[in-house]
Amino acid sequence: MKYTIVNMVAAASLDQNLDLYSLAVGIPNIEYEPEQFPGAILKIKEPKVSMLLFKNGKVICSGANSEEQIEQGIRKANKMIHEVQKEIKIKRHIEFEIVNFVATASLDINLDLFDVAMNLDNVEYEPEQFPGAILRMDEPKLTFLLFKNGKMICAGAKKEAHLKQGLKLVEEMVKKRGKKKRKTE
Repeated sequence: MKYTIVNMVAAASLDQNLDLYSLAVGIPNIEYEPEQFPGAILKIKEPKVSMLLFKNGKVICSGANSEEQIEQGIRKANKMIHEVQKEIKIKRHIEFEIVNFVATASLDINLDLFDVAMNLDNVEYEPEQFPGAILRMDEPKLTFLLFKNGKMICAGAKKEAHLKQGLKLVEEMVKKRGKKKRKTE
């Protein structure tokens, strides 16, 4: 099944403490409201990613759809931080760990979500609250949002292999519950 990765979230560390107040003053595209959230939010335009920066030097990158974008975003953030806080070294290589993949895919069938919810385990469907059915999978540990047009969103994968495995399992479980789409759709 074809899928598109629409978001990757990665965690990294600059291995140095950050002064978030001086960063908020020195970098125009940082939001820092410590009474609301303990980290600063740095929005980078190219690649289009958001970085959560914490005092202990931990960094969370979100919005990327490739490892290259994650690496570019973290490097750019490191350079911007160095411009304001010279004691923060520019690192040649920053290790990061992908903690979440989010992907979209299509089953190419229409789904009866009431039928899916009644006949599959770990599925919630409350159409007055949300138009999709929520399928929670234990192995691999993933969450799927299933829609009546056969489109789905998968979140929670820590590895792309888990994403592929989960999509295959959902396809096997749900395909027999769907109706083929007509060519005009």
